[in-house]
Amino acid sequence: MLLLADTLAEMASSDPPPGTLAAASGRDRGEFEEEALIHAEQLYRIALRLTGSPQAAEDLVQDTYLRAFRSWQSYKPGTNLAAWLATIMRNANLDELRRQSRRPVQEPLDDDGDYYLYNRLAQSSPQPQDEVLARLSGNAIVSAVGDLPPNFREVVVLVDVGDFSYAEAADILGIPIGTVMSRLYRGRRLLKRALADTAEGGEAA
Repeated sequence: MLLLADTLAEMASSDPPPGTLAAASGRDRGEFEEEALIHAEQLYRIALRLTGSPQAAEDLVQDTYLRAFRSWQSYKPGTNLAAWLATIMRNANLDELRRQSRRPVQEPLDDDGDYYLYNRLAQSSPQPQDEVLARLSGNAIVSAVGDLPPNFREVVVLVDVGDFSYAEAADILGIPIGTVMSRLYRGRRLLKRALADTAEGGEAA
């Protein structure tokens, strides 16, 4: 199997459909592809958190670029290309979720404060912060993010992993900024709980 970077390079080097260059009002597809590929690492980070699987993340990134290269003429130069690509990725991921017949899960939340993780760990053990963080491996974090309800996971991944602003995330998801902020707040709280449970479980082991 080709590496992700090799596959993307191969996709980018493929010949465009006849007539696309003339219809693009002088825009150069090659330049677009070069600029788009710059964001591959950022998109992979987002895809990994969305899917929880390196292989699924690579597949999602490849699908995203395949769709982007096919519809490159719809991108408006001067706008946020990373956000445009992230929107395509989100749609591709939703299509895959529909194919797998997955449905968003709504979870009720209580009124625990923002310091839930800290309080839980403080109650369970007086261990130094470094020891607590050592128990939270990268795999544990990926797993915890992957277990978030999809509507919360999307916002957490875009803002905390993809480094998109609230406004950019709102545009990508097609929802109001206030909804982004609300879902981000609730998603982070769920994530803190999951990580607290993981840290406590590591201590018990």
